[in-house]
Amino acid sequence: MNEKANLILHPVRMRIIQAMIGKRRNTQQLQEWLPDIPQATLYRQLQKLVQAGILHVVEQKRVRGAIEKTYALAERGNELTQEELASFDSNDHIRYFMMFMAQLLGEFGDYAEQEPVDMARDGAGYRQVALYLSEAEWKQMAAEFSAAVVKHLSNEPAPDRRRYSLTTVLIPGRKTDSSPEQSSIPESGIRSQASTDRP
Repeated sequence: MNEKANLILHPVRMRIIQAMIGKRRNTQQLQEWLPDIPQATLYRQLQKLVQAGILHVVEQKRVRGAIEKTYALAERGNELTQEELASFDSNDHIRYFMMFMAQLLGEFGDYAEQEPVDMARDGAGYRQVALYLSEAEWKQMAAEFSAAVVKHLSNEPAPDRRRYSLTTVLIPGRKTDSSPEQSSIPESGIRSQASTDRP
C-alpha cells in the first residue's frame, strides 16, 4: 500500500488538506474552518501530515506562553505523483477508490440523516452522464471546470455560506468503446432540479 495515498484518503486528513489549499492557517483558524473535528483529533492528524511532508510549518510564534504554528501545504503535497500512480496495480487502484467512495458515502450519510431532507432546496444531487470526447476536448473541459471551481476556493466560512462537497470522478471507457450506442446519450442517477447545471 502507498503510505501517501493512505494519508491523503483518510476522511479527516482529506478535509484538513482541502482547507489548506492555497492558504496558510494556524490551528485556531483550522478549528474555525472545521468546527466539527475535535481539537485533539485535529492536532493528531496535523502532526501526521507534517511528519509525512504533506504539510509544513511556515511560521511559529509565542502566544500566551504557547507556541502557535502556522501551516501550509508542501508543493504538490496533496497530489500523488505520476511515478506513485504508475506504481499501483489494479488491486491498489480499486482499494483506494473504495476508500474514497467510503468517505463520500459517509459525507452523504451525514447529510441524509438531517430532517427533513430537501435535495431541491439544498442543491444536492448525484448524476452520471456519458460523453464522447477527443483527448483535446476532455482536456479543455477539465481546464474549464477547474477554472470555475478555483474561482470560489478562497471563499471563507460566513453566516450566509454553507459548506458544499463537490466530488469529481472521471472514468474513461475501454479504448475500443469509440462508437455511440445511441444517437441520444443517456444519463443516469438522481439529481434535484437545483443541480441540473452542476457537473
